[in-house]
Amino acid sequence: MLVKTYGSAVHGVNATTITVEVNISDGVNFSLVGLPDSAVKESQQRIQAALKNNNHRVPGKAITINMAPADIRKEGSSYDLTIAIGILAASQQIKDSEVGRYIIMGELSLDGGLQPIKGVLPIAIQAKQEGFKGMIIPTANAREAAIVSDLEVYGAENIKQVIEFFNDVTPIERTVVNTREEFFSKQFISELDFSDVKGQENIKRSLEIAAAGGHNVILIGPPGAGKTMLAKRLPTILPPMSLHEALETTKIHSVAGKMNKGDGGGLISTRPFRSPHHTVSDVALVGGGSFPQPGEISLAHNGVLFLDELPEFKRTVLEVMRQPMEDRVVTISRARFAVEYPASFMLIASMNPCPCGYFNHPEKECQCAPGVVQRYLNKISGPLMDRIDLHVEVVPVSFNELTIERTSEKSDNIRQRVIEARNIQEERYKDIEGVHCNAQMSSKMLRTICKIDDSGKQLLKTATERLGLSARAFDRILKVSRTIADLDKSADIKPNHLAEAIQFRSLDRDSWAG
Repeated sequence: MLVKTYGSAVHGVNATTITVEVNISDGVNFSLVGLPDSAVKESQQRIQAALKNNNHRVPGKAITINMAPADIRKEGSSYDLTIAIGILAASQQIKDSEVGRYIIMGELSLDGGLQPIKGVLPIAIQAKQEGFKGMIIPTANAREAAIVSDLEVYGAENIKQVIEFFNDVTPIERTVVNTREEFFSKQFISELDFSDVKGQENIKRSLEIAAAGGHNVILIGPPGAGKTMLAKRLPTILPPMSLHEALETTKIHSVAGKMNKGDGGGLISTRPFRSPHHTVSDVALVGGGSFPQPGEISLAHNGVLFLDELPEFKRTVLEVMRQPMEDRVVTISRARFAVEYPASFMLIASMNPCPCGYFNHPEKECQCAPGVVQRYLNKISGPLMDRIDLHVEVVPVSFNELTIERTSEKSDNIRQRVIEARNIQEERYKDIEGVHCNAQMSSKMLRTICKIDDSGKQLLKTATERLGLSARAFDRILKVSRTIADLDKSADIKPNHLAEAIQFRSLDRDSWAG
């Protein structure tokens, strides 16, 4: 007897439906074809043990299982349940009338328990698009899949529940999630706040500009000046995610298996903040591997990637970020396929001005030998620095500022100004797909959106000549000045907006290294 069940394969952040054809005939054999990897081939042993421990069996006949389309490689153990239900239906141990209407996936334990799988959200989205009635998956993945409306999602603890569900013995409770209600009910709460930071008003201003326009920032200063403290508070002033951004972010984390099961694995509604250690590899940062997975820059999509002590990262690791920073997408190519992961993130980096950390310090003397500072700074290439919009010098906080009783401005107040500026940008780019903030503008868009008057052109010309700015730096100054004008609720970019933007490009490695 021939029975078809359905699973799904995830490539990039999208899914492809896999048809599992199970045919049982006379003979004694077990064949699994259709380009399965080792983990899929091992499913035979797990299925045999799971069925035996739940008073069912794999029939002692010729069993042929084909996983179509055969040109797509099937990876992982998530097809265990799909194949097991196909075998039970083909051997008439369960009713087969409803089996083909569901996407069925899950990894089997030897006792029949179902273990969670990766990539459930893109699988659910694809299932809805293809008209499936619903999904039967492990309980741990149910809330994640139920984010997709108009799709029946049933979470099972073990294979016994699935068997009884298809035999109409015991129903499984349907998992229902009101996506909009869940999204809007999750409020951003953080123990961190900008009011904790004493002084450093110019740094707070630069981070406010960065948050308002989605710009990249590098903080340069001695140890203990507050670089890390300020960077970790950046998420508290970022605007809330839209529902579309939340779904995008959740898809990536679902594919990477990074969903937080502690809160039920529901929708991610707060912007990601990723802070990899400087020993991270280029594959871990940008994504890839034998079985491609999203890297840190994709996990930071719609959020912040914080690289502390930037020169301590391997140069090869930093260089792989150049293309994603420009294109906001990562393409991983292999001989037989290519996958794409979105990577629209804000880069926040911090570094010391020299190995000892005290070059140009107002009180402490630098202990570095001649030439050491330049070699240290050369760990970061010019093209990478050129892609960072705001270069900010962080100076140590004085004793008087540390002991002053005056309360600093709270994150909520700064965040409100950021939201107002982002609302202006949303209205500006409402008809342009893929552009939501000033940092995402193309060079062509700059000519119409970032027009400046004659006095502004003269100011920009002088700055370009004196600082030796590249064409990319020129464009980024215009983008930052547009954001400053938005914060100022100004329709036009004025000379004072340009002057402030130029100030954040006035640091260069030659001046640091003397």
